[in-house]
Amino acid sequence: MNPSAPGSGPGGPAEPAPPTVRSEGLTGILEALEQAVAQARAMPMSSSVLVNRAEVMDLLAQAHAVLPTQLTEADEVLAGADQVLTEARAEAEGIVTAARRRAEELVSTEQVVAAAEVRAREIVAEAESTAASMRREADDYCDRRLADFEIDLGKVVTQVQAGRAKLAGRLTEDRPRHSPS
Repeated sequence: MNPSAPGSGPGGPAEPAPPTVRSEGLTGILEALEQAVAQARAMPMSSSVLVNRAEVMDLLAQAHAVLPTQLTEADEVLAGADQVLTEARAEAEGIVTAARRRAEELVSTEQVVAAAEVRAREIVAEAESTAASMRREADDYCDRRLADFEIDLGKVVTQVQAGRAKLAGRLTEDRPRHSPS
């Protein structure tokens, strides 16, 4: 209470014992201040209230005492959060970099595979063309050889026929002639 306020002094109400240090931290102290004001006696015909100066001053002193500790803890939490955030960003950048590298490898591999498929088709087409050309050349060679062989066989057939005709002529000469009797 305010000692200069009316109703205070030796005949006034008894002052409550000063509150002890709150373990809830700054929030608990602010709640105690709020409660002290809310429970204070109202002044007639005014919005003012009578509060215990010692109680309020004690709560404010506790708030001042707790505030640096609370701020230090908050700074430590923020610093820890900043460090975690920095580490998370670094890890995320590493993951993105690795993903990009892997994507480039896959694209490169895909391009190599596509180029290899194109080259394989070219080689197959070239081989088929070469095989067709070789078949034509082999067929042409065989046809020429068979034509030569046909000519040679024709000569042989002619010689065989001539030889048989000669033999047939001799056979008819060598036969005894039968006399008609």
